[in-house]
Amino acid sequence: MADRRLQVFHAVAKHGSFTRAAEHLHMTQPAVTFQIKQLEEHFDTRLLDRGHGKISLTPAGELVLAYAERILGLSAELDSRVSELTDELAGQIKIGTSTTIAAYWLPHILEGFKRRYPRVLPRVVVGNSKLTEDAVAARDLDIGLIEIVTEQHAIERRSAARDELFVICSPDNPLAAFKSLRAKDLVGHPFIDRDPGNGIRQIADEFFEAAGIAGSEITLCAEIGSLATIKHLAAAGLGFAIASKRAIQRDLEDGRLVAIALEPRIYTPLEVILPRDKFRSRLITAFADFACGEFARMADRDSAA
Repeated sequence: MADRRLQVFHAVAKHGSFTRAAEHLHMTQPAVTFQIKQLEEHFDTRLLDRGHGKISLTPAGELVLAYAERILGLSAELDSRVSELTDELAGQIKIGTSTTIAAYWLPHILEGFKRRYPRVLPRVVVGNSKLTEDAVAARDLDIGLIEIVTEQHAIERRSAARDELFVICSPDNPLAAFKSLRAKDLVGHPFIDRDPGNGIRQIADEFFEAAGIAGSEITLCAEIGSLATIKHLAAAGLGFAIASKRAIQRDLEDGRLVAIALEPRIYTPLEVILPRDKFRSRLITAFADFACGEFARMADRDSAA
């Protein structure tokens, strides 16, 4: 319901780029440029300085951004409040998720939620847990699904479930002969690690640190953000990795990988996070409740398997 020009201006200011704003809004870049030009003509002043490949706000642009955030927030609240007068939930929800959750948990969550509320439009942004956490804290997302325990004051967290972590490697890897592995057993073996900011990387670091093993003692093979690539390299015999149970089930069934339990056992948390003290529509609350329930249900089923 809010003025489209304000929506476009807000996106450009937040992303610092016409190109990224266009991608975020699912618009062409010329269409974004046109909307900004229309808004500047409306106020008869320049709102953005464009130079040296960077975009910055003019003093007038700073003022318009402050009001745009308030106007867009009130518009979203109005839409949600009116929709809550009906029995059916509807509207857009901006969801951020870690890569592992996006691949192995979110499809089932979204399928169930969409069947229940077909008029809801989920918009999903995939990144690592740290990036998702920061976007929720900045209120760029309505809700986040992550694998780290956040300590940011701007975030409200709900612990939904947990998933056990295992060492994964090819059946021919010497580690495959172990029934369980301690941190010291992994020293000297090539390790395929996750990218910085990944929740499982953080847990793996803590696992080695708790055993008194310094990072310099780990034989790092690669740092990769894609779990599919990590599993491929592990199956090809290039090293071992650490992955959650749900993410490796198909690979274990196919015999491409073997999984060895860690000693002591470690788990990745499955957390639902929301911006603290922000207006929360019934849609956001309903999705948070549903996601928590589905995380718990799927984790219980996996642990029983």
